[in-house]
Amino acid sequence: MTQGLIDLAVRYHEAVGRGATGAELAAFFTPDMLHRELPNLLFPDGAERDLPAVLDAAERGQAVLSAQTYEVLNVVAAGDKVAVEVRWSGTLAVAYGELPAGHVMHAHIGTFLDVRDGRISGQRNYDCYARLAA
Repeated sequence: MTQGLIDLAVRYHEAVGRGATGAELAAFFTPDMLHRELPNLLFPDGAERDLPAVLDAAERGQAVLSAQTYEVLNVVAAGDKVAVEVRWSGTLAVAYGELPAGHVMHAHIGTFLDVRDGRISGQRNYDCYARLAA
């Protein structure tokens, strides 16, 4: 059971890294999933998204990032929970504030997943972005 949860978390991060959207991305989630992004440099008030909002954000992300990678550093699973430590990088497709297109952003991310019936029913992200400077 634990290995299945770990595999799900790794496959999910790989899919997001390669730009999965639509049905491919939705397949990882229960219909009633809830994603909470805790306050961070890009979202100072945090964000809360249901499945349609997650799918919309993935589509919008395609226009902002030309590439992104999620390097999974550690994964721990217990019961129906998975904790994932990730090193993320994203290359801007367009200028973002004072950052030019082509700039590579970096973050360390703690992701906590709740799993039900083999799919993600909840996600909490603690995104620690490196200083945004050109």
